[in-house]
Amino acid sequence: MRFVLIIIFLCLGFLGVAQNKQLLYGVSEVPQSLLTNPGGIVSYDKHFGIPFFSHLHFNGGSSGVTVYDIFQTSNTSDINSRITNAIFSMNNSDFFTVTQQLEVISFGWRNKNDFYFSGGIYQELDMITYFPKDLAILGWEGNRDYIGYEFDLSDLNTSGDLLTVYHFGANKKITDKLTLGARFKMYSSIFNFRSTSNKGTFVTQESDGGPNIYDHLLQDADVQVQTSGIASLIDNDNINGAGDVVSHVMGRALLGGNLGVGIDIGATYEINRNFTASASVLDLGAVFHTNDVENYRALGSYNLTGINLIFPPLEDGEPSFPYYQDLEDEVKEQVPIDTLYNKYSVMRPLKMNASLTYHFGEGYGKNECDCLNRETTNFGNQGLGIQFYSIFRPKQPQFAATLFYYRRFTEFLSGKITYTVDSFVSDNMGLMAVGDFGKFNVYLGVDNLLRYGNLAKANHVSLQLGFNIKYQ
Repeated sequence: MRFVLIIIFLCLGFLGVAQNKQLLYGVSEVPQSLLTNPGGIVSYDKHFGIPFFSHLHFNGGSSGVTVYDIFQTSNTSDINSRITNAIFSMNNSDFFTVTQQLEVISFGWRNKNDFYFSGGIYQELDMITYFPKDLAILGWEGNRDYIGYEFDLSDLNTSGDLLTVYHFGANKKITDKLTLGARFKMYSSIFNFRSTSNKGTFVTQESDGGPNIYDHLLQDADVQVQTSGIASLIDNDNINGAGDVVSHVMGRALLGGNLGVGIDIGATYEINRNFTASASVLDLGAVFHTNDVENYRALGSYNLTGINLIFPPLEDGEPSFPYYQDLEDEVKEQVPIDTLYNKYSVMRPLKMNASLTYHFGEGYGKNECDCLNRETTNFGNQGLGIQFYSIFRPKQPQFAATLFYYRRFTEFLSGKITYTVDSFVSDNMGLMAVGDFGKFNVYLGVDNLLRYGNLAKANHVSLQLGFNIKYQ
């Protein structure tokens, strides 16, 4: 069991991530900023993303532990003691998440009525696991020192989704001050798993009498795992080698999976020459899992009064232990694990952004305009502001607040620096650079710069980059 927990810490230490894109939000030189706010200001007339390279996004970290906390070289502690310290320093609201996006196709154009239409396809992986503290303590230390303590099965809380998103949106400057936008999305799920509403306790207590000392009670257990798209991939009758797996996955990615729908909405309001406010709501929708669904549920209670070891005579030269087989059969009878095929729906993780920017400095571009709107707006070449972000998660929403400074250095080069306080760290420094070299647009953003001297000490690391062709 301890070996298993070490492997879990190894994996989770590398997989924690956030979905916040504070570096990209509001940087209107980058077409992909419309994915963070469909109501952002658009200053170009057409764009095409370089296929598979227009937007690559990855974040990594965790809210409660770092790789360095577990695997550091130390003369004063071993890995077992470091894992013990990590388990007791975290709580069941700490989490590990992973989010990755790869844009396959991206395009947009402005029509004669000044609507800017944009669309594309991207693949997204999103997973979250809350730290199951009670179960980690039970697995790591056992129950010897926890007589009478009720280990809570509800600590088990995890979900994950791999899907393809097809989207199309419209953006228009309604008045001199207000720009609105909306985006329709269709989701094609490749696989999904979810276990978020578990109940029950496990407790060891002194026996009231008899030859045994302790009773081990599993009380009112109700543990459920919902899956779609997974059972067929591990079915040996349907899958014959890696080629079949790839074929199944590609079919689901191309609208052959469980489908869902959603919308994004956003707005930007130019309060005056110096101030701009914006807000967006993303992924207001759900995926409906109806195909290749396989769910598991363990429901019931069980009381084990001691363990009686009976060593029967050898059978065929090998000892047999029918007691354990009888015990397993008894547990399965009292707490059966049922396989169900019920359809289920999953809401997408709803995300919200809001920002306020103060503009100053000299302008660039036509009529001394900056990147926000070179045609009609006389903003300066610098901006200072604040952004708020939230995402709804199974246990509770997660929040982040960002202070940012934007500057356009020349007509072809701009940058943004951010300072973010979120669920991972309170000193996340980020930097993004954007270049427009003729029609070629390139951007690169990284987070948590203060930890780049030793990434193993970082709770959170982020990278996003992309390449586009833009026509002004």
